[in-house]
Amino acid sequence: MDSTHAPGTTGSPDAAAAPAGPLAGLRVVELGQLIAGPFAAKTLADFGADVIKVEPPGAGDPLRNWRLVRNGTSVWWQVQSRNKRSVALDLRNPQAQEVVRRLADEADVLIENFRPGALEGWGIGPEVLQERNPRLIVLRVSGYGQTGPYRNRPGFGVVGEAMGGLRHLTAEPGRVPVRVGVSIGDTLAALHGVIGILLALHERTRSGRGQVIDVALYEAVFNCMESLLPEYSAFGAVRGPGGSALPGIAPSNAYLCGDGGYVLIAGNGDSIFRRLMSLIGRDDLGTDPGLADNAGRVARVAEIDRAIGAWTLARDVDAALAALDTAAVPAGKIYTVADIAADPHYLARGMLQEIQLEDGATLTVPGIVPKLSRTPGSHRRNAPAVGQDTEAVLREIGLTHEQIQALQDRGVLKGDSA
Repeated sequence: MDSTHAPGTTGSPDAAAAPAGPLAGLRVVELGQLIAGPFAAKTLADFGADVIKVEPPGAGDPLRNWRLVRNGTSVWWQVQSRNKRSVALDLRNPQAQEVVRRLADEADVLIENFRPGALEGWGIGPEVLQERNPRLIVLRVSGYGQTGPYRNRPGFGVVGEAMGGLRHLTAEPGRVPVRVGVSIGDTLAALHGVIGILLALHERTRSGRGQVIDVALYEAVFNCMESLLPEYSAFGAVRGPGGSALPGIAPSNAYLCGDGGYVLIAGNGDSIFRRLMSLIGRDDLGTDPGLADNAGRVARVAEIDRAIGAWTLARDVDAALAALDTAAVPAGKIYTVADIAADPHYLARGMLQEIQLEDGATLTVPGIVPKLSRTPGSHRRNAPAVGQDTEAVLREIGLTHEQIQALQDRGVLKGDSA
C-alpha cells in the first residue's frame, strides 16, 4: 500500500468525481482468467488499486463471451473487469514472459489462477518474480492448492463446491443435489484471496517482504461449512440436505402463501419465536416450556412448521411480510432479479449503478461492497477492450515505442492501442 504508482486513465463518465479509494497507489498484475482470480482483482480495483489485466491477444479472457452478449461482449465483463486496464500478451512467448517479469518488478501484487506449475513452466513463477522484487505479494488460486496429491487436477468452482461439502447440502432430501445457481466456489475463493492479500500487505509494512498466498477453491468453501466437521468428529453425524430448512435450527424455513409465493421466516431466536407464535395465534406453542430453546424446537420442528404454514397459507406474501415486520420477526420474500432492480432499498444503498457504455447505451451493474465511510470504492472506468492499454502500460515500465512495435511485429502482443 506504500507504492506510488499512478493509476491508469479512465473511461468512466464520472471518473473525475470518483474518490481515489483506500488502495490508490497499489499496483496489481492480474494473470488469471474467468472468475476466481479476476474477481479478486476486481475487488481490489473497486477500491482504487491500479489493476493491469494480462490476457491473450485476440479473443482475450473467455469471460468476454460468457452468458448474454451485447455488441460482441458479455455484459458480465462490465462487472468483472471494471476499473482495470488491459494488456494483451501471449504468455507462451518468451518475450511476453520477460514483459511480465518487468511488470512484476513494478507491482505490489500479482494474481493468478492457472493450474499449479503453469507459471513455473513459463519462467514467471513466484521464486523468479520475488527474487527480482522481494516486496511482491503473489496470490495463487487453484482448485486444490499448490501442494497435496490432487494439486495437478483441473478444478473449477463447481468441483470445489462439491469437495468442500456444500453441494451435498443443497438439495431436497432424497433428490439430486443442485447447484447454488452462481459460481459461489470461485467467488468464495476470490474473497479469501483478497483477505490474504490485505493481510500480506499489512505484514509487509513491518517486514518489507512479500509472500505467496495459496488459496484452494475447495478450502474456501470448506471454511464456510460451519459446524459440519466437528459434528462428525464428536457425534459421527453426517449432516444431510435440508431442502429449504436449516437442519438443527428451528424454525427457519420457506413457507407457502395463499398466492403461491413463499416467505422465508427465521424465527429461531428464543424471544423471536415467542413473538412469532403470538402473531400466528399460537401462544400455546410460544409459552410451551419444551419449546423455550432451540433444542426443544428442533425436536418438534414439524409441528412448528405446520403451525406457521397454516398461517402463511391464509395470506398472500405481502400481507404476511407486513405482519411479520410489525412483530419484528426476521422475514423476507424470494427475490428475482426483477425484484432486485425495482427494490427501493437496493436503490437507496447505491447497489443499482448505471454506467454509460462506449456506444452511448446505459447498463445497470451491481454497486460496490463493502461500503467505507471515508474512502469508499468507486466505478472509475469501464471494462477495457482487449489490449486497450498495452502501449501505455509498457511505456510505464520503460519500453520505448520502437521496442513495443518490435514486440507487436513478432506477434507477442496485440490490441487496440499497441
